[in-house]
Amino acid sequence: MNSNGTDLTTGFISSSVAILLFGSNYVPLKKYETGDGMFLQWVLCAAIWLVAVVANLILRCPKFWPFAMVGGCIWATGNIAVVPIIKTIGLGLGLLIWGSFNALTGWASSRFGWFGMDAEEVSKPLLNYFGAGLSVVSAFIFLFIKSEIPSNKCSVDTTPQMTEHVFNKTQEPCPGDSWVDKLSTVQSRIVGCSLAVISGILYGSAFVPIIYIKDHSKRNDSIYAGASQYDLDYVFAHSSGIFLTSTVYFLAYCITMKNNPKLYPEAVLPGFLSGGLWTIATCCWFIANYTLSAVVSFPIITSGPGFVAAMWSIFVFKEIQGLQNYLLMILAFCIIMTGALCTAFSKI
Repeated sequence: MNSNGTDLTTGFISSSVAILLFGSNYVPLKKYETGDGMFLQWVLCAAIWLVAVVANLILRCPKFWPFAMVGGCIWATGNIAVVPIIKTIGLGLGLLIWGSFNALTGWASSRFGWFGMDAEEVSKPLLNYFGAGLSVVSAFIFLFIKSEIPSNKCSVDTTPQMTEHVFNKTQEPCPGDSWVDKLSTVQSRIVGCSLAVISGILYGSAFVPIIYIKDHSKRNDSIYAGASQYDLDYVFAHSSGIFLTSTVYFLAYCITMKNNPKLYPEAVLPGFLSGGLWTIATCCWFIANYTLSAVVSFPIITSGPGFVAAMWSIFVFKEIQGLQNYLLMILAFCIIMTGALCTAFSKI
């Protein structure tokens, strides 16, 4: 990066790519049954790690900082709830809610220097605060948008393919059902919205270890002295934390299920595609963090994917319907995009 103008251009282009991919990476999974999501979680995280290995080789294997893996652990913990969220309130609404809380958490931790990080300074602090405040307002509006999720029905396609039932040809009435499918409409909405909020907070905290390392690399008395300032150098450690944590969770799930987990082979290739898209989007986000700083990139990249996912929900999956929902969504979009622009211009 040889000039401030180049930094800004690179940062906003990277942000645009990240927004498009983050808003679309779960789309390949929509037509496939994923059960309780634990198997899918592991497949997706395996794909994330493999793509990160390629990125690490391209970067010529920068120094591995184990503490950066903690961020991956946090992200993987939040990601466990993705399948239940999508099943209960839909892809569009789920991403809108967790994106808003992701943005708010990431912005606040960077702006105020939480968790031992250095507080980010901006040239127009009032504009920055105003933009973050609009993200809160938009998140509140999203909670009133109703989504229509088709109920799960028993069929051959929704039956786990790799369980003992395949061998003895005896199946229970609805073997593909998970605990999510047994919730009432009201319970589904409460559970889905609550999980989306929790996931958003965890997602917003996932980059804290990397930013902590970068901040403390400038201090000679720190164990991280001399660490790279380039965010992309930490993508392999971050992804390793994701894969390790998801593997531990999946093993615990297998033990809980008494070595009879629900596995869905048809979701493997879509899961790898989803994980690959997510990793590429994350690399773009790391570049945006480096060129724009986290206090600017977080509100932009975490608010934009909700718009993309909502378009999928409205025009393809028909999860969001009705004039009132459309009007609420347009209002929330206008507010959140205004907030993102205010946050972006507060740094310039």
